[in-house]
Amino acid sequence: MTVECSSRGAVAVVKLSGRMDAESASQFDQACQAAIDGGAAHLVVDLADLQYVSSMGLRSFLSFAKILQKAGGRMPLCGMKGMVKEVFDLTHLTPLFPMFDSVEAAIESI
Repeated sequence: MTVECSSRGAVAVVKLSGRMDAESASQFDQACQAAIDGGAAHLVVDLADLQYVSSMGLRSFLSFAKILQKAGGRMPLCGMKGMVKEVFDLTHLTPLFPMFDSVEAAIESI
Protein backbone atom coordinates (compact mmCIF):
# COMPACT_ATOMS: atom_id res chain seq x y z
CA MET A 1 0.00 0.00 0.00
CA THR A 2 1.14 3.54 -0.64
CA VAL A 3 0.16 6.48 1.54
CA GLU A 4 0.41 10.07 0.29
CA CYS A 5 -0.29 13.01 2.57
CA SER A 6 -0.90 16.63 1.75
CA SER A 7 -2.06 19.55 3.85
CA ARG A 8 -4.73 22.14 3.14
CA GLY A 9 -4.77 24.34 6.20
CA ALA A 10 -6.30 22.50 9.14
CA VAL A 11 -7.23 19.61 6.82
CA ALA A 12 -4.84 16.79 5.96
CA VAL A 13 -5.62 14.69 2.90
CA VAL A 14 -4.47 11.08 3.14
CA LYS A 15 -4.56 9.20 -0.16
CA LEU A 16 -4.38 5.39 -0.01
CA SER A 17 -3.51 3.12 -2.93
CA GLY A 18 -3.27 -0.67 -3.10
CA ARG A 19 -4.19 -3.09 -0.34
CA MET A 20 -4.61 -2.15 3.32
CA ASP A 21 -3.95 -5.23 5.45
CA ALA A 22 -2.54 -6.01 8.89
CA GLU A 23 1.00 -5.14 7.76
CA SER A 24 0.25 -1.93 5.91
CA ALA A 25 -2.36 -0.53 8.32
CA SER A 26 0.51 0.77 10.45
CA GLN A 27 1.59 3.02 7.54
CA PHE A 28 -1.86 4.61 7.63
CA ASP A 29 -1.68 4.93 11.42
CA GLN A 30 1.70 6.66 11.23
CA ALA A 31 0.55 9.06 8.49
CA CYS A 32 -2.60 10.01 10.40
CA GLN A 33 -0.74 10.50 13.67
CA ALA A 34 1.90 12.64 11.94
CA ALA A 35 -0.83 14.79 10.37
CA ILE A 36 -2.57 15.27 13.73
CA ASP A 37 0.74 16.00 15.46
CA GLY A 38 1.43 18.53 12.70
CA GLY A 39 -1.74 20.45 13.52
CA ALA A 40 -4.42 18.87 11.31
CA ALA A 41 -7.84 19.09 12.95
CA HIS A 42 -9.52 17.03 10.22
CA LEU A 43 -8.43 14.14 8.01
CA VAL A 44 -9.92 13.55 4.57
CA VAL A 45 -9.13 10.01 3.45
CA ASP A 46 -9.12 9.41 -0.31
CA LEU A 47 -9.97 5.76 -1.00
CA ALA A 48 -10.39 5.99 -4.79
CA ASP A 49 -7.30 3.84 -5.41
CA LEU A 50 -7.66 1.49 -2.43
CA GLN A 51 -8.45 -2.03 -3.64
CA TYR A 52 -8.80 -3.93 -0.35
CA VAL A 53 -9.16 -3.27 3.36
CA SER A 54 -8.78 -5.84 6.15
CA SER A 55 -10.18 -5.82 9.67
CA MET A 56 -6.96 -4.19 10.91
CA GLY A 57 -7.52 -1.40 8.40
CA LEU A 58 -11.08 -0.95 9.64
CA ARG A 59 -9.76 -0.72 13.20
CA SER A 60 -7.40 2.05 12.10
CA PHE A 61 -10.22 4.04 10.49
CA LEU A 62 -12.36 3.73 13.64
CA SER A 63 -9.49 4.58 15.95
CA PHE A 64 -8.58 7.83 14.21
CA ALA A 65 -12.21 8.82 13.70
CA LYS A 66 -12.68 8.59 17.48
CA ILE A 67 -9.49 10.56 18.18
CA LEU A 68 -10.59 13.34 15.84
CA GLN A 69 -14.17 13.35 17.10
CA LYS A 70 -12.99 13.83 20.70
CA ALA A 71 -10.96 16.84 19.54
CA GLY A 72 -13.87 18.31 17.56
CA GLY A 73 -12.56 17.16 14.19
CA ARG A 74 -13.96 15.01 11.41
CA MET A 75 -12.72 12.21 9.17
CA PRO A 76 -14.71 12.13 5.93
CA LEU A 77 -13.96 9.37 3.44
CA CYS A 78 -14.13 9.86 -0.31
CA GLY A 79 -13.92 7.84 -3.50
CA MET A 80 -14.96 4.57 -1.85
CA LYS A 81 -15.91 1.85 -4.32
CA GLY A 82 -15.69 -1.86 -5.13
CA MET A 83 -14.54 -4.33 -2.51
CA VAL A 84 -13.66 -1.59 -0.02
CA LYS A 85 -17.24 -0.29 -0.13
CA GLU A 86 -18.57 -3.83 0.25
CA VAL A 87 -16.43 -4.40 3.36
CA PHE A 88 -17.59 -1.13 4.95
CA ASP A 89 -21.22 -1.96 4.08
CA LEU A 90 -21.03 -5.57 5.34
CA THR A 91 -19.51 -4.47 8.64
CA HIS A 92 -22.11 -1.69 9.02
CA LEU A 93 -19.40 0.97 9.29
CA THR A 94 -20.54 3.07 6.33
CA PRO A 95 -23.01 5.17 8.38
CA LEU A 96 -20.25 6.08 10.87
CA PHE A 97 -18.29 8.15 8.35
CA PRO A 98 -19.29 11.12 6.18
CA MET A 99 -18.94 9.88 2.57
CA PHE A 100 -18.15 11.99 -0.49
CA ASP A 101 -17.40 11.41 -4.15
CA SER A 102 -14.34 13.65 -4.25
CA VAL A 103 -11.66 15.15 -2.03
CA GLU A 104 -12.90 18.64 -2.87
CA ALA A 105 -16.48 17.82 -1.76
CA ALA A 106 -15.16 16.34 1.49
CA ILE A 107 -13.05 19.43 2.21
CA GLU A 108 -15.96 21.76 1.46
CA SER A 109 -18.10 19.86 4.01
CA ILE A 110 -15.69 20.74 6.80
